Amino acid sequence: MEQSVDAIVIGAGVIGSSVALELARGGRQVVVVDKGLGAGAGSTSASSSIIRYSYSTRDAILTAWEAAQMWFDWERHLGTVDPDGMARFVECGNLILRTTGYDGTAITPWWDEFDIPYEDLDAAALRQRFPVLDVGKYYPPKLIDDPAFADEAIGELTALYSPNCGFIDDPMLSAKNLAYAARQHGAEFRFRSEVVSINQADNAVSGVTLASGESLTAPVVVNVGGPHSSIINTMAGVTDDMTIGHRALRQEVFTAHAPVGLRLEDGAPFVSDLDVGQYFRPQIGGTLLIGGSEPECDELHWIDDPDTNSEYPTVEVWETAMMRVARRVPEFGVPSQPVGLAALYDASDDWVPIYDRSNLYGFFMACGTSGNQFKNAPIAGQYMRAIIDATMGGHDHDAEPVQFAGEHTGQMINLGAFSRRREKAITSGTVMG
Repeated sequence: MEQSVDAIVIGAGVIGSSVALELARGGRQVVVVDKGLGAGAGSTSASSSIIRYSYSTRDAILTAWEAAQMWFDWERHLGTVDPDGMARFVECGNLILRTTGYDGTAITPWWDEFDIPYEDLDAAALRQRFPVLDVGKYYPPKLIDDPAFADEAIGELTALYSPNCGFIDDPMLSAKNLAYAARQHGAEFRFRSEVVSINQADNAVSGVTLASGESLTAPVVVNVGGPHSSIINTMAGVTDDMTIGHRALRQEVFTAHAPVGLRLEDGAPFVSDLDVGQYFRPQIGGTLLIGGSEPECDELHWIDDPDTNSEYPTVEVWETAMMRVARRVPEFGVPSQPVGLAALYDASDDWVPIYDRSNLYGFFMACGTSGNQFKNAPIAGQYMRAIIDATMGGHDHDAEPVQFAGEHTGQMINLGAFSRRREKAITSGTVMG
């Protein structure tokens, strides 16, 4: 059995569903295949779903600011209302603690240019605004068995406060919303469908073969496989000219009771704290979501086979995260046992995503996106459509990168910044980007 379509999207997470929506809006007949049970059921469902603008490069900041406008008016972006419910943006602001190597100097000039609101807070203002926080500087982050973990502060922190940030209340629902909108334009979603071969003819992609033995033919195939995307790129034979790699990275996030001052109803922000090596944000229901920022002292757990990952958190990682949060929040009550999960990022070498073509004509990739690209999913679909339309129309995106005009700011975004062949970007070197 063989089905012929205009484009095949591999992966129905929040970015894959966005790509499907934009390609279908452009008039293509689209089939999305995913080995999971539904849209957003993979790494998207485990996302912290944070909306922020604190990246290290111009194009990354502009991308996040433009994408945020789509989240702010989700119904308008989708062009429809999902009868099963709509994901919702919850505003809570972002407090970025300035520390060694992460002081905001790479961020604020772009925020000024793009009119992104923010405030500078010195230690006194930080203490007054958020009295629940200890403003001591404890850099560098340490493991809890390090004798220096309990050392006294070596000074006080200052901070940036970005008020128009927040999170999406249901990340999996946001992918379902995008998939629903894509279906309204004729896209088909096929779940429990694993790709086992990227088919080629005459130096171009010709489709895919599924584990069922069925073949799908198309002149365009887009790899949005999340933690499986590096395997798919290897399957397609497109890694030779990539200067930026990406692979599956195990990450653990936890929930814990939020003390007074760190609850949504208290006006609490989500806190980016590279000084101790964690981030935490309030959740609906009086809890905190707590994740790590990959400090140098923490071992990174790369996973060769994403299907072997255990979703259960480890006690050692949990203990470290809880004690670090307790260092920053003296009123934090360390829970007696871990509550959380371990999911996989598709992390690139420099934490900047790859939105690009490949050296196989018709094969495209939206990879290295996990960890900090959930927020950019709405515009990532538009980026991929622009690159695909240009490439399939004869344009050489490698030689002359596509320029994308942001609808909100009118600023041009250089999509070459997300090239598979770029030089490694200068970033924070962490999930913060």
